[in-house]
This record gives sequence, structure tokens and C-alpha cells, in this order.
Amino acid sequence: MKPAPFKYFAADSAAAAVALKAEHGEDARFLAGGQSLIPAMNFRLAQPAVLIDINPVQELAYIKEEKNSLRIGALTRNRTLERDPLVAKHCPLIREAIVHVAHPQIRNRGTLAGNLAHADPASEMPAVMLALGARMKARSAKGERWIAARDFFTGVLSTALAADELLAEIEVPALPPRTGCAFLEVARRRGDYAMMGVAAVVTAGKGVRLGYCSAGPTPVLIESSSTEINIQKAIDPLGSVHASKAYQRHLAGVLTERVLALASSRISR
Repeated sequence: MKPAPFKYFAADSAAAAVALKAEHGEDARFLAGGQSLIPAMNFRLAQPAVLIDINPVQELAYIKEEKNSLRIGALTRNRTLERDPLVAKHCPLIREAIVHVAHPQIRNRGTLAGNLAHADPASEMPAVMLALGARMKARSAKGERWIAARDFFTGVLSTALAADELLAEIEVPALPPRTGCAFLEVARRRGDYAMMGVAAVVTAGKGVRLGYCSAGPTPVLIESSSTEINIQKAIDPLGSVHASKAYQRHLAGVLTERVLALASSRISR
């Protein structure tokens, strides 16, 4: 299959990119890694009239350490996150989960921002961002605004981004002292979408944040003041040809127990 005809623009700055988006609105899509968008276009599941290529915009490719957060630019590749020492030091949960995203060839091109903007509920990183309490910077020609991860994902392949906005940056807050993290998933094969996946952030004396992928039409966040959690009311798996809803619920229970134990074991004494 080949994509439907479209116009192509290569933006040379973030300002130029959002100006083009303001001009073309919902008819335009941003192209970063293209690992989800291009296959969808080839099958004509997506038919944007305009592609705005942001790959030349190197001002959007960065990982920055700040006092209380790590900031990740829109063009940061998943493979960079996998190998970056700042990520390993400050956000080990990202490093642990990102290796489950597809395969190395795809992670070489795919970006975290593109993954989050695609908003596939079976994808690992949206669930991780919920567990970490991240927030997203949306940029348009009119200005910038921040969107909490818990408000960002609004439905299957749907986000709170407006038609004229670019997901320009992800900010991940520093982990509190005495916090342990872990990620586990079950997939048919390495690199496949998870039948169920769970990201856990456990802080001694404060509580638990759990992010689930493949648990509903959006990634699911569960917060609790203890590790005694009833997850079955919080999740609503969609089911698939590979895993029934009942099986997904069973996986959620098993993985939750295991991931909480693993994250708790990583809390520094």
C-alpha cells in the first residue's frame, strides 16, 4: 500500500513548525520518528493532507537535568532514553520500560513525544508517564501550556492536544526519597504490544502510583496510600484476539502483585 497524496513541509525551527500547524490545523500531522504514523498512512488508516517534518528542529532534541525534574524534548529518540546516563540515574523506570517498546530498529527512530501523542493504550510509555506523575508541554503559535499526564490521554489514540499544538516537551519530576520503581508486562513475543503491563512507583510511608497499559481505552492510573489495592474496579480491558478481557484482568492481578514486590525491594534503606 502507498499513502494518499499529501503536502510535505520540513520545519527549520519549533516556531516554524507550530506556525505551519496553525495554518493547516487538523489537516496536518507532525512527523518525528514516524514509526506509527507512516505505517498508518501506508494502509490509509491515516490520510493527513499535510506532513510537517520536525526532524530538522534540533532544538527539540535534548535531555536536561533540572533541580526537581528531568526534561525531555520532542525529538529525543527512544534509543537515546535507553542509553542516557541522566535517565538511568533519575528515571530508572523509563529505562526499564523503554526496552519493551518494539525493537531496537524502531527505537532508533521513534520518539517519546511521538509515542505519547499517538496515545495507544497498549503502549508502555503512557502508563509509565502516569506512574511518574509527568506533565506535557503543548506549544502552539499562541503560546505554551502544561498538561498533566493524568489529563493528557482522553481516549483511544486521542489526547488533550488542540489541533494547532505540538507536544514539545515532557517533564518528569524527581523521585521522592526512599522510592522504588519497576515495570513488568506480558506480551506474546518480545517487542509486541503488551497484553497487560504495569509500571509501579512505591514511596515508603507515602503510597503507590500504578500505571497500566492495555487496561482500558486509555492508560490507567491507580493511586493508593498502601500496597493493598483492588484493581479490578479501576481497569476495563478491551480484550483482543490474543487475550480475552478475563485473561487480561487475571494478568493485571498477577503483575500488580509482582511489580509492587519488585519496586518495594528497590527502596533504599
